[in-house]
Amino acid sequence: MPRDHRPVKSIRVLLAEDQGMMRGALALLLGMEPDIEVVAQVGRGDEIVERALVARPDVALLDIELPGRSGLDAAAKLRDEVPDCRVLILTTFGRPGYLRRAMEAGAAGFLVKDGPVEELAEAVRTVLRGETVIDPALAAAALGAGPNPLTAREREALSAAVDGATIADIAGRLRLSESTVRNYLSSAIGKTGTRNRLEAARAARQQGWL
Repeated sequence: MPRDHRPVKSIRVLLAEDQGMMRGALALLLGMEPDIEVVAQVGRGDEIVERALVARPDVALLDIELPGRSGLDAAAKLRDEVPDCRVLILTTFGRPGYLRRAMEAGAAGFLVKDGPVEELAEAVRTVLRGETVIDPALAAAALGAGPNPLTAREREALSAAVDGATIADIAGRLRLSESTVRNYLSSAIGKTGTRNRLEAARAARQQGWL
C-alpha cells in the first residue's frame, strides 16, 4: 500500500537512536510500512520524554545506551508521564540484565538489532495490542542468569567509577562520604567476583546490570 494511502489511524512511533545513520535507516524502513508513521526522532535519552509529550506516540522504540539518559531510565519516565505510550527496547546489547531492567521499567518488548525489519514492524503492532515481545534466545538466557545482585547504590557507585574516577570524585558526585563509597564499591567487587572497581564495573556492564 503506497504511503499516501495509509490507514486513517496509523501507529505513531517515536524513535530514539544516537547513531544518525541507523536512526535514519530505521525511520525510512518503518515508514515504508502502510500502518506505521514515525512522528518523532531523537538522538539523546534526555529528549525522549519531552518529545513524547508533544508528539504523543503510540509506541516508543528506544535504544539503551543513549547520551543524557539511558533508554531504560527513559522507559521508566515514559511509564509515569506518558502512560498510553508502549515502549519497545531495540538494542545491540542482548544482555540478560538489560532485559530484566527493561521489564522492571515497564517496557513491553525487547529485541536485538540483528533481526529483520519485518519482525520489528510486527513487534510494534504486537506491543500496541497490549502483548509482550521478547527475543526468545535472550528470554532463555535471562531465566538462567538470575536477578541483579547489585543494589541501586552499588550500581551508582560502579557507574561513577567507569571512567576511572577517584573515590573522592565519586563521593562528590554522589554526595556521599568517601567511606560509604568505599563500602559500596567493596561490596560490588565481592558480588561480581572481581579484583577492583574497574573490573567490577566492566563485569557488571557485560551482564547488563549497569
